[in-house]
Amino acid sequence: MSVAQEGWPVPEPGAAVDLTPARWIWMPSERTLASSFVLFRREVEVAGAPASARGWVSADSRYRLWVNGRRVQWGPAPCDPRLLEVDPVDLTSDLKPGLNVVAAEVLFYGHGEGTWCGGKPGFVFALRIEEADGAVQQVVSDERWKVFLDRAHPPGQYKRWYLRALQEEFDSRLRPEGWAEPGFVPDERWLQPLVLPASANRPAAAGSYREYLSDGGIDPAGALLVTREVPLVRETARPVLRLAQSGRIRWKRDPRDWFEFRVPGSFELEARAAAFPSGDGAWTLEPNPDEGVWALFELAEQMVGFPFFTIEAPAGTVVELMVQESHSEDNPPWLDTHFYSWSRFVCREGVNRFETFDYESLRFLQIHVREATGPVLVRDVGVRRRSYDWPRPPHFQCDEPPLQRLFEAAFNTLTNAAQETIVDGMGRERQQYSGDGSHMLHATRLVCGDWDLARRFQRTFALGQTTEGYFLDCWPAWDRLNRIAQREVGATRWGPLLDHGVSFIHDVWRHHEETGDEYLAQDLYPQLARFARYLLDHRGSDKLLPVEGWGVPAVWIDHDAFQQQRHKQCAFNLFAAGVLRYALVPLAELVGETRDAANFGASADALLTATVQRFWSTRRGLFVANLPWFTEEGREARLDDRSLATALLFGQCPRGQTENAVAALAEPSAELGLSYPANAHWRLQALAHHGRIDVVLRELRYRWAVLPSVAQNNTIAETWEPRPDTTDEWSHAAVSPLFLLVMDIAGIRPGEPGFRKVIVRPQLGDLPAVELTVQTGLGPIGFQSQSEGEGHRVWLTLPADCEGELRLPSGAPTELKRLGVIRSLGLSRYALPSGETVIVDIPGA
Repeated sequence: MSVAQEGWPVPEPGAAVDLTPARWIWMPSERTLASSFVLFRREVEVAGAPASARGWVSADSRYRLWVNGRRVQWGPAPCDPRLLEVDPVDLTSDLKPGLNVVAAEVLFYGHGEGTWCGGKPGFVFALRIEEADGAVQQVVSDERWKVFLDRAHPPGQYKRWYLRALQEEFDSRLRPEGWAEPGFVPDERWLQPLVLPASANRPAAAGSYREYLSDGGIDPAGALLVTREVPLVRETARPVLRLAQSGRIRWKRDPRDWFEFRVPGSFELEARAAAFPSGDGAWTLEPNPDEGVWALFELAEQMVGFPFFTIEAPAGTVVELMVQESHSEDNPPWLDTHFYSWSRFVCREGVNRFETFDYESLRFLQIHVREATGPVLVRDVGVRRRSYDWPRPPHFQCDEPPLQRLFEAAFNTLTNAAQETIVDGMGRERQQYSGDGSHMLHATRLVCGDWDLARRFQRTFALGQTTEGYFLDCWPAWDRLNRIAQREVGATRWGPLLDHGVSFIHDVWRHHEETGDEYLAQDLYPQLARFARYLLDHRGSDKLLPVEGWGVPAVWIDHDAFQQQRHKQCAFNLFAAGVLRYALVPLAELVGETRDAANFGASADALLTATVQRFWSTRRGLFVANLPWFTEEGREARLDDRSLATALLFGQCPRGQTENAVAALAEPSAELGLSYPANAHWRLQALAHHGRIDVVLRELRYRWAVLPSVAQNNTIAETWEPRPDTTDEWSHAAVSPLFLLVMDIAGIRPGEPGFRKVIVRPQLGDLPAVELTVQTGLGPIGFQSQSEGEGHRVWLTLPADCEGELRLPSGAPTELKRLGVIRSLGLSRYALPSGETVIVDIPGA
């Protein structure tokens, strides 16, 4: 559906939009260097306070919008360059009677990175102002704006690192002061913009302006402007907790040698205090002529956002702002150890307020001051934190403090990782993954009540399907586009991950289960079926999917659980068989593709049969990852948690022989490979599925809750033993404790799509008390438990039109007290009334 210009304020999310008479505009030029910033300015006169002023804004690559000198918003979200999103803008409260200025800083990345695949520079803006007397005016991007090449940010700046384009340098002496405010008079350096040869219903990348770095562009026939699919990110100012440390630095070489090349021996640190309190949250720093000074600040927890600070300093003072996810006082007090995560600012005389243009992931920030001719005053240090605007306030409470802290750390990790895309580390890639990242969507839907982010994830990820049929597993990001070329010449082991493509089929089915959304599944099914056929066409003579020799794509599964690549074949084939049978087959049936359903079901069964023949040990009664090479590898068996968990969850153990797999997962031996945190949920879910909640709680208490990232950063790290002051990710994607609480401890899962029926199978172990709310499309499900004696009393409240089934351990004596009618369904199963509260007394095991 396309939205005409008169409908700017109210189209549905994701709709195609035509912003005519707005035009794409840019600085007059024949080429644009990477990391170029261009300033845009337009004066707007309004007679009185407007009744409304709403419209749309976007840019390639990122914009920062200002009105009358006040920052309004930042965008757009990472997206496929063929479907560029335009952001809603509401300036009703920002425009004042009289003269106003609407302004924008626009950055063209130029270099591919984790949040940008490619494109061409441009800015588009369309605002409809309705005044109190009914008069209407349109403010659109056209030749009436003024543009300025912002050399305060040097055009052509080098790239920060592989997956971050902007290494920000900003010299405020070169930025026209007051440029975004009324009263500023542009000089001759401000030009009339170039109206780009690109339609206002398509991305700038579909136009004919030459992008000289990549020598590419987007086919206009397959390109659209679409409205933003998720809410604008919420931004809140978060001040630092404290000044942790300060000191001096003696440079033995030009400081740029360190920051640009990290030349060893460039400096010596001295931890002698160099920042002194000056009242009202300010600090005085006193550099000496041949020294720099530094102040290291700590935040209350790890967060994602735009670091900022105010400094009063002589003209020419240079400040490097460095960020780090973690820091130990036992290590040197220098934070530039994390993917070159620094930004440089040069002061004009007097008071300067600096804020990074792009966002960071951090708990510590360091301000390094050099080349100052006198003392400087630093204040207002903090972060403009980004977070998703969840539609429902999350509610979860456990009366065991270490576990509650773990659940809160999982939610803070979710806050950092799920904002516009579903990423596995904002401090490193900032790019979207299925596989070890998309399990976060259970929490976004069930804990936070949001479906939009999950929908956007599926739509954007699906756009990354290649002509061969596999998915670029971190789309929309530049990484896999680059990896394709590298794989062709053997220059990397990282190709598009096929197991993430399999996970994506599972993601689509689980979304349908938890929301009941049939339309998205119908839209995506052809791509899922195409990918499945691609996989099945590559089965080997052993009738199995290989894990080596794919060419460009690759199989990953996990990096901790396996000693050799070939050991992943069992897990990969079990997972593919399970997802084909229990996700793709029902999706095919949902869309009416009965022949596909039969074919994919038969293929799943054949994969499972071949996997059993090759990897099932009849002697041990479980899957052995290196069984075909057992003798060759010195007769030392290797097990992995992913194969065993997959077999237990999908019912793949021959003749129901699950005891040994459960025992191996419950009490890991040295032969069992255990996954890293983002994939550890498979093992815990399999154990819960088979009634071993005691092991799940033991793992949460003694492996997860004691993670240093939980205690120090209120986050869950990428690894079990994260190291401070390194490139280790201290806030990653492993939010599984949060959805394990909902789905396996409280035991609340959909029994029918969209929770038309809910299955409740509480496994509370020895927990003292739990209270939580599960969000569904029919309304919230309330759950509360309290330990009583050796058991628990549980209160359950279901929404109207939601049938419930309570499942309890077989043979457990149970008392049911009701506010409604309860029916026994046999085999320790009970029907629960909708729209009412049920009280259940569950004795202990």
